[in-house]
Amino acid sequence: MTLNALQPWPFSSTLGESNYEAALRRYPGQAIVDLKAMCDNMRHLVEVVGGPKSGTAVMGVVKADGYGHGLIPSALAALAGGATWLGTAQPREALLLRMAGIDPKRCHILTWMFNGRNAPLPELIASDIDISLGSLDGIEAVAQAARKLGKPARVHIKTDTGFGRNGFTEAGFQAALDRLVPLAKEGVLDIVGQWSHFSVADAPDVPEFVEVTDRQLESFNRFTERMRQAGIEPRIRHIANTAATLSRPETRFELVRPGIGLYGYEADPAMGTPSKYQLRPAMTLQAQLSTVKGVEAGHGISYGRTYLTDEATSTAIVPLGYADGIHRSASGFDEAGAKHTSKPGGPVRVMTADGPRLMRVSGRVCMDQFILDLHGDAEAMGVREGDTVELFGPGRGEEHCEPTADDWARAADTISYEIFTCLRIRIPRLYLHAAEVLDAQDMSKLNAKTLL
Repeated sequence: MTLNALQPWPFSSTLGESNYEAALRRYPGQAIVDLKAMCDNMRHLVEVVGGPKSGTAVMGVVKADGYGHGLIPSALAALAGGATWLGTAQPREALLLRMAGIDPKRCHILTWMFNGRNAPLPELIASDIDISLGSLDGIEAVAQAARKLGKPARVHIKTDTGFGRNGFTEAGFQAALDRLVPLAKEGVLDIVGQWSHFSVADAPDVPEFVEVTDRQLESFNRFTERMRQAGIEPRIRHIANTAATLSRPETRFELVRPGIGLYGYEADPAMGTPSKYQLRPAMTLQAQLSTVKGVEAGHGISYGRTYLTDEATSTAIVPLGYADGIHRSASGFDEAGAKHTSKPGGPVRVMTADGPRLMRVSGRVCMDQFILDLHGDAEAMGVREGDTVELFGPGRGEEHCEPTADDWARAADTISYEIFTCLRIRIPRLYLHAAEVLDAQDMSKLNAKTLL
């Protein structure tokens, strides 16, 4: 009998259980996504800004394949939770949302990452997808596409308030206004909004960064005033990401854009844990153990011998590696192997005969696998090939033997966003509680084989 580090999944039907078993046969790791958690997260974010009648709308940011959770399922969960906007960086994903049947009567969609030479601008305009403009070339390209199509393009003007990424700087904004004003009067561009992006709103406990956010907000308001003086009144202004949505009410304006909050995480661990903000992580990553065997003391583990067993022990292979998106930087070194330098690897919850234990990546993460030193005899512990282990989920953290994506981020010296967005598509995504939050029409938009 194999052990499971997780509670049994609440399958909606025998078909859901069959889908789960099929996924286990297809691949030795699975990402389980709770759509009810995502729906509840969005519903909470809507309440944070004052509810659906507050005058502040909420965008569900579903870029990067829904932060690795799945584009269409994430979008549907966000809409079920009260979002009235969706956001994607890439135009392709915006068009996929429309192709899935999420029409303009249901929600607005904003996309912002393109170059005017190659982007599918006519398709975006025809599909009533809002387009960000942050360069003179972008203005000309969108205007040209709108003229050819005979339909005004809905656009949002991106302003660089200090982030240094996309958008017009204050020095270069006059040239943009000189082009935008006549195009708006011509009816080629419908200038819906003005927006920007905070750089350090996720560090509310650092006075210097709070001042930076204050200055960005002041710059944002100056851009607005310049637009008004030029005769352009942006109907919708938006600058608040998850961090600002949760901690800076004065930044909410007519629209907020929570990204990571939809998926159940705080923007930065410096802000606290998800539970502080009544958010619940939606994704659990699990895997089934491969080879379990005994090794002697001093046995090298993985490439480079950066980890040497300090006594006779058992090891277990987790058959996911950096080709699956498991960060090589989450490798674990010990003093003996790494010559007096130790580094804890990513945490894994393993069930034993005596209850759950937290194990860590031992040695370097390989392309298709990594190894755990079980620090004991596998047979005595009850650990066997085929056991299901948990890499991360909606738990309380590794100190409770419930690892989260934040814990993996610390081990890999990165952020939780990268932990799930890097997970490759060869890991099956399976969805819990879909029927509880989606109506029949939305359920039909999902792959039935992915529903638990």
